[in-house]
Amino acid sequence: MTQHVAPPLVLIPESAPFTTDQRAWLSGYFAALLGPAVEGATALPAGEAPGGPALADNGDAPWHDPSMPLDDRMALAKERSEPQKLMAAMAQQDCGQCGYNCADYANALFLKTEERLNLCQPGGKDTLRMLKKLEAEFGAAAPAGAAPASDDAPKAEAPVGPYGLCRENPAEAVFLSRRRLNAPGGEKETWHVEIDLAGTGIDYVVGDSLGLFPANAPALADAVIAELGARPERIIATKLGEKTLRDHLLTNYSLGGAPDGLFQLLSLLTSGAQRRKAQALSAGEDPDGDAAYLDVLGALHKFPGARPDAEVFLEALDELQPRLYSISSSPKADPGRVSLTVDAVRYSHRSRLRLGVASTHLGERLAETAKVKVYLQKAHGFGLPSTPETPVIMVGPGTGIAPFRAFLRERAATAAPGRNWLFYGHQRQASDFFYRDELNGLKDQGVLTRLSLAWSRDGAEKTYVQDRMRENGRELWRWFEEGAHFYVCGDAKRMAKDVERAIIDVAATHGGKSPEEAVAYLAALKKANRYQADVY
Repeated sequence: MTQHVAPPLVLIPESAPFTTDQRAWLSGYFAALLGPAVEGATALPAGEAPGGPALADNGDAPWHDPSMPLDDRMALAKERSEPQKLMAAMAQQDCGQCGYNCADYANALFLKTEERLNLCQPGGKDTLRMLKKLEAEFGAAAPAGAAPASDDAPKAEAPVGPYGLCRENPAEAVFLSRRRLNAPGGEKETWHVEIDLAGTGIDYVVGDSLGLFPANAPALADAVIAELGARPERIIATKLGEKTLRDHLLTNYSLGGAPDGLFQLLSLLTSGAQRRKAQALSAGEDPDGDAAYLDVLGALHKFPGARPDAEVFLEALDELQPRLYSISSSPKADPGRVSLTVDAVRYSHRSRLRLGVASTHLGERLAETAKVKVYLQKAHGFGLPSTPETPVIMVGPGTGIAPFRAFLRERAATAAPGRNWLFYGHQRQASDFFYRDELNGLKDQGVLTRLSLAWSRDGAEKTYVQDRMRENGRELWRWFEEGAHFYVCGDAKRMAKDVERAIIDVAATHGGKSPEEAVAYLAALKKANRYQADVY
């Protein structure tokens, strides 16, 4: 049966100063935002795919909770449609690192407009394995209404948006500077990073994030090459282009957690107990209790007799993915540049120093004036209220302070009259009070109405931001009743859930609500967009 499809609606006129590809991408982007409000919009359909099952939708997804374990999410989606099961396999953070939100990524996979299963960065191996399992369960048949793929058909590719406005078409920006935010004595290493946006076409607002393409540490790439016994200057052509082996390992392929495909390859080059161990690792098992720590170099160390050819080795690796960072600057206060607040990740395992790829790329390896590939990730449902008089409550421990520094700088630059309350916490006040002078200056100016601080290592008992919320519950409830918008940024699995429980407790204790009513109050805040989260 022939499927009749209405011609796509053109939302960007031909007279607009864009190329044909840019107009097409922008039309699709705005159609996705407007959805059913625009008749003929070329967004993913709501409800059901043509002739097929219900597509994934945040409005009907009880598993849409980043703190919920994967098995629990899959159990909730057990009787649901295939696209909804795919969505349940995602990390539920809607972080945008994959170029979609979780529901749209699932729908794109189901509709065969996206073929890459490894784009969910926070979901990592667990999400990838579940997507592969679901794909095998669903079978190779295309969804109803979709054209069957042939071996000669071109592979699906993600749409390429305007320069600097999507991960598929990043812009080149200039790294300006870094300064250490921790004072001596701090256990962590946190940097304030500034990047010049001149010529990138990136025009951000507070609440947005910056995507950044990192490079692997040269010492790590060289160690992998030495372990392979390969020549670093060997030219190898892959789907990511033709480069030397060393350049591929620096900029194209991930040297972090060893992928299942690498263990599959190593299993073919070993025998006996070693082969069985590699096969177990490729299936997600943990025969020696060290799977969580096995990066690519660690995998080669674990199977010293297996040395694949360099070209085959590259084919077994994952692509190096961009990283997203919450923007900590305001375009009104900091025109032409963007700043980030970055924890440099370093830890030792079995006498080997491990480095966070992007965090140490920004924190130590990038030289001033060096070029870095970046793109803008627009925020959806995370930004300042439309009315500047609205009071805002912000909870951001550690690097979670980043978007709230941006909010405060924006409110100061625009002389917004609304009150601002920041809950900030870290380990020790002496070493970990990020932007101390700046925040105290904003207090003196009257921009920052209240600053509530929590230090987990300074006293006999650990104190966290949620503890300060409960301590200030009466005043916090008054702000809620006066229409305040509430924001939280930070860890999705623990901190954000603890903050939600604190709101429920405040509503019960100071709002006189029953437990059920207090939970409903939090849900109502979310529905009214008065509770917004930027979690990771």
